[in-house]
Amino acid sequence: MPVKIIDGLLAKNILKQENPSSIVDSFHQNTRPLEIAIVNLMPLKEVTELQLLRLLGNSPLQINITFVYMASHISKNVSADYLSAFYCTFPKISHQLFDGLIITGAPIENLPFEEVTYWEELIQLMDWSLTNVRSVMHICWGAQAALYHHYGIPKYPLVNKIFGVYPHTKSAASPILHGFDDVFSVPQSRHTEVRRGDIERVKTLRILAESTESGIHMLEDDRKHVFVTGHSEYDPLTLMNEYERDLAKGSNIEPPKYYLPLDVNWRAHAHLFFGNWIRYYVADMQS
Repeated sequence: MPVKIIDGLLAKNILKQENPSSIVDSFHQNTRPLEIAIVNLMPLKEVTELQLLRLLGNSPLQINITFVYMASHISKNVSADYLSAFYCTFPKISHQLFDGLIITGAPIENLPFEEVTYWEELIQLMDWSLTNVRSVMHICWGAQAALYHHYGIPKYPLVNKIFGVYPHTKSAASPILHGFDDVFSVPQSRHTEVRRGDIERVKTLRILAESTESGIHMLEDDRKHVFVTGHSEYDPLTLMNEYERDLAKGSNIEPPKYYLPLDVNWRAHAHLFFGNWIRYYVADMQS
């Protein structure tokens, strides 16, 4: 069943062309649609919108989407008019209850958390999610930020950027891994990591998937919090675009490892991951 998003969003038009049944203008069902908010911290917001909506729109349940931005940050890549038209600020949703919340990554890993311009605002939102959201998905920097705020788990700088499509293995059984192969691929793109020793000191956290090369990938705290360090939502060319961007900046970076743009070997697991999250965590259906 489809997602419902505001008219005029570029992703809506693209998704209607790709899969007309994934987008609707109104809902007609006996039960209410799920309410999911997306805190989009990525600079190229339209790209991230499309990536996430493509996966959420493949759900068997109907979903109403609300995009949120940080009012304490001035975006360099999207206009204020765009944000005003398609996004809302945290205060405008703070009175609402949501079934699901997604906090995306952000290319600010090398900054201490307290130096991020919108850190205090994000803290307020993360605290609010404890009582107003059934399940929260944290992606990449969003995962590191939540692990640091909720559990005091630090991030550590890497000598070399983890960059590529790495094989991962399941470390524990969980509804969010239903249907996964024992080994599955996930794009990774980060300069920092979280470490097993810090995670294992928190009794409520469970490591669900990891890689011998790229480290911890997926963990959860019951079904309330899901953390992923990678980017299963990435499109086929996202890593290549990031590589070319970094080269243009003069960065000393190697090409993404194990990456073939025409071989998108992570897409099936991306759909499984988002589908399982919606079914078993957001909608809280029996597993």
